Amino acid sequence: MAPPHRSDVLIAVVGLLGGAVLSLLGLHMQNGRLLDAPWPALIPLTVMSGVELLRRSAPQTALVIGTSALVADQFTRGNLATVLMFTDIMYAAVLYGTPAAARRIPVTTFLITVATTIGFLAWFRDAEALLIGIVTGLVAFVPALTGVSVRNHRDAAETARLRADQTALLAEMDRTQAVTAERARMARELHDMVANHLSAIAIHSTAALSIDDPATSRDALGVIRENSVDGLAEMRRLIGLLRTGGADLEPSSSPTLGSLDALIEQHRTNAASSGLTCTLDDARRDVGRLPAPVELAAYRIVQESLTNALKHAAPGPVTVRLGQSGEHLTVDVTSVLGDRPGPRAPGSGAGLVGMRERVALLDGEFEAGPVSTGHGSIWQVRAQLPVGEGNVKR
Repeated sequence: MAPPHRSDVLIAVVGLLGGAVLSLLGLHMQNGRLLDAPWPALIPLTVMSGVELLRRSAPQTALVIGTSALVADQFTRGNLATVLMFTDIMYAAVLYGTPAAARRIPVTTFLITVATTIGFLAWFRDAEALLIGIVTGLVAFVPALTGVSVRNHRDAAETARLRADQTALLAEMDRTQAVTAERARMARELHDMVANHLSAIAIHSTAALSIDDPATSRDALGVIRENSVDGLAEMRRLIGLLRTGGADLEPSSSPTLGSLDALIEQHRTNAASSGLTCTLDDARRDVGRLPAPVELAAYRIVQESLTNALKHAAPGPVTVRLGQSGEHLTVDVTSVLGDRPGPRAPGSGAGLVGMRERVALLDGEFEAGPVSTGHGSIWQVRAQLPVGEGNVKR
């Protein structure tokens, strides 16, 4: 059992010393009792001060012993300190006891108070008997009622504290998720913006180093310079967005489907030495502006697909097809599947992951993989994006 609380020890000591002083001064509560000498009243006083040490650790045991001591005190001259410490024991039994005890004790003390009042009225047949009922209520029922009130306030405060802790935990979880989502978004943007340029730089720099031809080296350096400038411009745009702290997922300077012609032309220049030919087939009837998240996602999917073709595709056509049916925009990019001669840039697979994440954020469908045709195997990237404003997740 844990040692008594410091406050309980203080209450016990003060109660015992205070009762002893009252006894020495000859102050008592009643006369003509069975044990009418001064010293017997000190026994219930000592017992009551002792059970004060149990008011927190064993409140119900303290109440039982304290009640017995109070009954024993009625056979002596009585001591005010004994009665006052009993009221504290009753209060502590409700406050620190079990929930069942906290519900049961106030009801029991109320019934005892009523029964005592009625019993003494019937015995004495005098209105002064009501005073005995009032004293019984003050000693037993009122402390129990006070304990119920304090316990309810304490439980309410604990509930409020737990609710506040849960709210803070949920807020921290939301903040962590928001930071993680923002990091993933910026990682996708960074990868999609620079991967195409760096892949072209890697391929053409490898070609310039491996082929001892001034004309080839000059062309490769031109492509390298163009992609370096474009990559730096993209990086500056992203860094500017980060510095301004904008929370907009699609800033006004983001590329759109209207920029695909320039992207296709750039890819033709980058892939010419690899034997790749790129064409754009826009089969949409309505070429109006779509929601900004949809246009950005479609552009990035095409951009990353062309980058992957530049890295891995065999010589042949690379076809970009756009279609719109009902509430869905279809993006389809195909390239020849197979080995090709010449330099190749390494891949990490992050491009496919980023495309899949972009489509999932818009609640669309995404497929990527080899497809067999009558003329061989091709690599196909296909995405269906909802174009309704209500379907776009923010």
